[in-house]
Amino acid sequence: MDVAARVQNPRLGIALMCAGLAFFGFGEACVKTLAKDYEILQVVWARYTFHALVFLLIFSRSGIVSQMRTSRPFLHLARSVVLMLGTITFFTALIYLSLPEAVAINFAAPLLVTALSIPFLGEKVGRRRWAAIFVGFLGVLVIIRPGLGVMHWAAFLPLLTAICYACYQIMTRIAGRTEDTRTSLFWTSAVGVTVMSCIVPFFWKMPDAQAWIIMVATGALFGFGHYLLIRAFEITPVSTLSPFHYTQIIWVTIISIIVFDQTPDEFSILGTTIVIASGLYIWRRETRDVKAVT
Repeated sequence: MDVAARVQNPRLGIALMCAGLAFFGFGEACVKTLAKDYEILQVVWARYTFHALVFLLIFSRSGIVSQMRTSRPFLHLARSVVLMLGTITFFTALIYLSLPEAVAINFAAPLLVTALSIPFLGEKVGRRRWAAIFVGFLGVLVIIRPGLGVMHWAAFLPLLTAICYACYQIMTRIAGRTEDTRTSLFWTSAVGVTVMSCIVPFFWKMPDAQAWIIMVATGALFGFGHYLLIRAFEITPVSTLSPFHYTQIIWVTIISIIVFDQTPDEFSILGTTIVIASGLYIWRRETRDVKAVT
């Protein structure tokens, strides 16, 4: 069904968006827990495999074969590989960084999307947005604090993740012009499961019963989280939902304090505030431009 033909419900969409991001936060907590005893590539395999099972459970009625069909297989392959690399780098970062730190640095992705939209999507970015991008990256530097003797090398991993996610979102926008959302989801899951299933035997460690439960929970949490976000975007305009993306930092901070006894320091809080403010400013400018055009 065309998105425009669906009944719009912004309040429900916002609730679904926030719930989906909460699922991501709990999924990331599962990853951080598993990473203590298992190779990160095995954790990534679990995330993709059980995510794919959730995908099959939710969308099996609509026909798997129809979801496989695409006129742009190489585009889907590229975006799936980029997302997989972003997942590996982010999960690796969770071994060394707290959840709030990793997520906050990864918030640079929307800033990168704005910058990359110029060469790849032909969009125009004015001086004020460029200034917001620059300030946003200053916020990332406040979190990382290079040169002050407190920076961990893993702090660069969420930046690599942000670059991967930005490229993934750009390619997803391009695919979205002609492809169904379910097709994009199918290819993302299928490529991830296939590649990781070929790699994981070299790093395999037999999980105990508790680890199996956490692995299944990891894939299920990310799978249902993605589904809730898709449903949110189906019934609510993107411009309405975009600011609520930053509520993820609330969830992961609460989880980090309760589960891992890790509290963000004042520099992380300041840097996160700067990054979020920059992202919200860019969103505000983009929303104003859309309204001016319409």
